[in-house]
Amino acid sequence: MKWPGGKYRLLDRICGVLQPGPRLIEPFAGSGAVSLNTNYASSLLADTNPDLIGLYRQLLTEGDRFIRYCRKFFQAGNNRSAYYAYRDEFNERRAGRRKSALFLYLNRHGYNGLCRYNASGRFNTPFGRYLKPYFPEREMLAFVRRGASVSLRQDSFETTMTAAQPGDAVYCDPPYVPLSATAYFTDYHTDGFTWSDQVRLADIACALANKGIQVVISNHDTGQTRDLYNTRGARISRFKVRRNISRDASKRIEVGELLAVFGPAQLRQTSG
Repeated sequence: MKWPGGKYRLLDRICGVLQPGPRLIEPFAGSGAVSLNTNYASSLLADTNPDLIGLYRQLLTEGDRFIRYCRKFFQAGNNRSAYYAYRDEFNERRAGRRKSALFLYLNRHGYNGLCRYNASGRFNTPFGRYLKPYFPEREMLAFVRRGASVSLRQDSFETTMTAAQPGDAVYCDPPYVPLSATAYFTDYHTDGFTWSDQVRLADIACALANKGIQVVISNHDTGQTRDLYNTRGARISRFKVRRNISRDASKRIEVGELLAVFGPAQLRQTSG
């Protein structure tokens, strides 16, 4: 999946602070890049987005057959009218095989992989102008191969994190605290992620750390987030990341991000 803020490029940093153990839990599954690129014996991927979890479930259920089915949607090239027709169909369909395939199509053909819904819950990401959208067959096959070790749930981060046991590692990639009043690209489901949610996430991370369970949280590096995590005993690693979501290429600049580590493992990644 293309996903705003996807963590593939930060895997070295994230893996450098995650402790080894039997299971990795991701309460904000997104693209699943961390789970799919680590060596935990099992993983729990959760998200509140039913379309995302529905796609993952369909892929694990059907495997190669579903991959072949999805490929058909990519064969006609990238066409604006086709995109909006598929988007309308997606918004009218109930959960199921075709809706999941359409979700993958929209993700790869829409603007920058943005996953956005309006207040009525209708997917409204605009058309992306790509010459030849990539069909992620290799990545889908890798996910299928990991299927026996992957558990999925559509649930809140609070409920998901209560499943953590000593020895587990929890990696949280929540919608980020905005850097400005207009920077809300991270609202990828209809229920906005508020500052109260950020505080609640940090409180749960602190509570799990007190039980010997490691929690790592990604976020923008702001005075607000540093204070939030520092006051709860987290160790913080700070660094710069290039952002590519803006329509204006001149605004695709480096911004500060951080990793807040709660729990028993020592921080092995330093600022820089």
